[in-house]
Amino acid sequence: MPPTIPEHEVEFSAVRAQGPGGQNVHKVSSAVHLRFDIRASSLPQEVKDRLLALADQRITKQGVVVIKAQTSRSQEQNKVEALVRLEELVAQASHTERARRPTKPTYGSKQRRLKSKTLRAGIKAGRARPSE
Repeated sequence: MPPTIPEHEVEFSAVRAQGPGGQNVHKVSSAVHLRFDIRASSLPQEVKDRLLALADQRITKQGVVVIKAQTSRSQEQNKVEALVRLEELVAQASHTERARRPTKPTYGSKQRRLKSKTLRAGIKAGRARPSE
């Protein structure tokens, strides 16, 4: 279960969206910049370390995540989208792979491998020129 992000640790600022959109895009600030300071957050230390180690262009050298959401014409929908993206990033950093325990091949698998090698060797030996 990924850790939750308190809302008071996230800072939003409204900016003008880029790209085409007619006259309205030049008047309305519907795009959203989300800023989240990793070092000052209440996340567990191991999650912070993994986030800071990520090679992600959205994380600055100061350890601040900056996410820009501008797909919707509504500022509220863009805020929700930016929060979802931040939660996905934190969930990705909080997930750890289970350690692999090395196992030995079973006796049966060794026998099957050796049998198939013998069969293959016999097939190849049958391709050779007959000896006189």
